[in-house]
Amino acid sequence: MERVSLLRSDATFPREGATARSGARVEALAKLPVFWGLDGKRVILAGGTEGACWKAELLAACGAEVHVYASGDALCDAFADMFQRHAEDHAAEHARGAFVHHPQAWTADIMSGAALAIADCEEEDEARAFYDAAIAAGVPVNVIDKPAFCQFQFGSIVNRSPVVVAISTDGAAPILAQAIRRRIETLLPQSIKGWSMLAQSLRDAVGARLHPGPERRAFWERFVDRAFTSVPTAQSAADLVAEADRLAAGRKDAHGGPALGKVTLVGAGPGDAELLTLKAVRALQAADVILFDDLVSGDVLELARREAKRMLVGKRGGRTSCKQEDINAMMVTFAKAGKTVVRLKSGDPMVFGRAGEEIACLEAHGIPVEVVPGITAASALASRLGVSLTHRDHTHAVRFITGHSRKGCLPTDVDWRACADPRTTTVFYMGGRKAPAIAERLMAEGMSGDMPVVIASNISRAEERRWHGTVSTMHIGIGEIGYDNPVLIGVGSVFPKAASESHAVPEDMELPVQRIAI
Repeated sequence: MERVSLLRSDATFPREGATARSGARVEALAKLPVFWGLDGKRVILAGGTEGACWKAELLAACGAEVHVYASGDALCDAFADMFQRHAEDHAAEHARGAFVHHPQAWTADIMSGAALAIADCEEEDEARAFYDAAIAAGVPVNVIDKPAFCQFQFGSIVNRSPVVVAISTDGAAPILAQAIRRRIETLLPQSIKGWSMLAQSLRDAVGARLHPGPERRAFWERFVDRAFTSVPTAQSAADLVAEADRLAAGRKDAHGGPALGKVTLVGAGPGDAELLTLKAVRALQAADVILFDDLVSGDVLELARREAKRMLVGKRGGRTSCKQEDINAMMVTFAKAGKTVVRLKSGDPMVFGRAGEEIACLEAHGIPVEVVPGITAASALASRLGVSLTHRDHTHAVRFITGHSRKGCLPTDVDWRACADPRTTTVFYMGGRKAPAIAERLMAEGMSGDMPVVIASNISRAEERRWHGTVSTMHIGIGEIGYDNPVLIGVGSVFPKAASESHAVPEDMELPVQRIAI
């Protein structure tokens, strides 16, 4: 994964420069999630409690040879039942792992050569002794329910092996981990197990037919579509091999060069990653290259495929920016090199996103292009305020208007008289620096200076700020909100008026709008 800033220089094409955003590519982790192979490995387990029994069963399910150290009278009934079931499974030749019961207490000399050491110790002194013995032997150790004596932890598990999902809260909230597990259980069909086993069996055949990179990824994306919509059958393997053959035959150009890639214009929404569509997330996770705007949030980028090349191509008013023709050229170049390109735009790409120009350029070069819509800022503002932009008691029309022209001045080709209609809701995009001029023009066209106005920046983000006032005081509001971040200006009677006329304090608190999770 690479994050690169592309800004206009003296050259006609953007250059690779500084890192697009500061900070690490991976946020801080409390623990490293590692999936450890234990097939045929010796594991020490000290204790005969129910907690130790569950760990023993889990370890055997991974193929480990579990050596249980506990006197016979210290073994709980669950251990006896588990040993019996495993013996029956072993006789039927479908047992996984093995158990060896040592009817004695553990000693330090048993540690040497073990893959893991786990114990359930009631007394602190015994826990410390077990921990010290394992550390001295170089064996990773876990003492159940005693975090001070644990080098690793067991998480909550969703088992669709070979697909395994583990959840950890670093011991802070085990109940939360269990709740997360339950939710994931509802999302992963049981058939995923069969599909994942099929994937294992097909990997060599697919690798022999398809080149690494876009070709193989295209195959596995189609595989995933099947995995979440159907159940594998006896014919599935043959169908998938035939699919790989079709991709190998059809994804090369007439000259044997790299396959033609594609471009997807994706709406990143206003900033809150939870507002992305599922289709947008899938596009981000399938991308080879992501060309993203300056306004796209880091939380959204975190959902992208780690290996994707990330390139900042932001355009901001009043700042050095990447030119549109350079962005168009980059999309064409990457797609012709066979890359899957995501053009990631804040809000909705079809609303003040210059998507029309980009689509026309790509189509002129014969490059497949798809659009994934996003939540535009005006819709996010309405949601945050708990208002309807089309409330029938207040308005009969909604207008989205750019706050400045190509020349940077107030647009001259806008029907300002229609915008001044008190029965119209108008939302100005990118109008921060022209806010006083917008207010003057609206009042010149007959709008009352008392018409409600809301000015907002960083909508749906943690640093969101809002100001409520009127058209006549809009110049005060924009001064308080500032010009550093893009703002949205909503004008119309649908917007709530300020609680007082001071207009002095940004509104940081949530309105009492009930949210229901389904």
